[in-house]
Amino acid sequence: MTQTTSRLLATALSSAILMGAFTAAHAGQASFVIDAQSGQVLEASNQDELNYPASLTKMMTLYLAFEALHQGRLTWDQKLTMSENAESKEPFKLAIGAGRQVTLREAVESIVVLSANDSAVAIAEQLGGSEQAFATVMTDKARQLGMTNTVFKNPSGLPDPEQVTSARDMATLGVSLMRDFPEEFKLFSMRGFQFRGMKLRGHNNLMYRYDGVDGIKTGYTDASGYNVVTSALKDGRRVVGVVMGEKTASLRDDKMAGLLDSALPSSSTATASTTPGKQPGATMTDMQPTK
Repeated sequence: MTQTTSRLLATALSSAILMGAFTAAHAGQASFVIDAQSGQVLEASNQDELNYPASLTKMMTLYLAFEALHQGRLTWDQKLTMSENAESKEPFKLAIGAGRQVTLREAVESIVVLSANDSAVAIAEQLGGSEQAFATVMTDKARQLGMTNTVFKNPSGLPDPEQVTSARDMATLGVSLMRDFPEEFKLFSMRGFQFRGMKLRGHNNLMYRYDGVDGIKTGYTDASGYNVVTSALKDGRRVVGVVMGEKTASLRDDKMAGLLDSALPSSSTATASTTPGKQPGATMTDMQPTK
């Protein structure tokens, strides 16, 4: 057997093993609801089982960006340069081109509203020097916050077989964001934003269909299924809910609406699954990957 043939066989075997890892990692359904003030667990199902976070990952990227703002290591008007690496992150991105710049505010708003992968990488490279180095910081911060089952490998949530979390950990991160950065947390209620003349609309449909919901983040990859972390406030009671591993976006949203009905029974108003009316500008649907 020639060396070339051996190398080709080794490469094929490695690829098969990697593909097998993705194929075997079926999304597991999990849910968790917690009272954000008291810490009381209101609902829990498979809450500590490992799942892929998908774009829920970006919650930690934003946590570290907000922390850097408070520590003076970043400013809202600071320019971030899109590297070729950042520009390559499909499918959701601002797509301004490698070498061009965005402000930190533009990057944060694009992550909140559009789940922009290039913006997440730009923040990571600014703060950590590389995605890999920043992911180590992300995991370290997760441990500090009490997220015992979470390992981060990149700032965007794009597929990585070693990037895992749990419904309980994602709820912990949601509560930590509102507790540690109450002013910045208000950004999660944004339904759209303007970017250089374009009106861009978000895709978190729960904010349109359920009274009291004000974020936080949706996520989807083939391996993760449809995920969401939701914050809702009614009659002074704030809850954070997590749903992971659902088969469709509408099933995920319906599951969350039901959980909120149970957690906020006296004043919640849920509606059947609906598609918000079309608005001017670009839109992002929840049927696309890595969201």
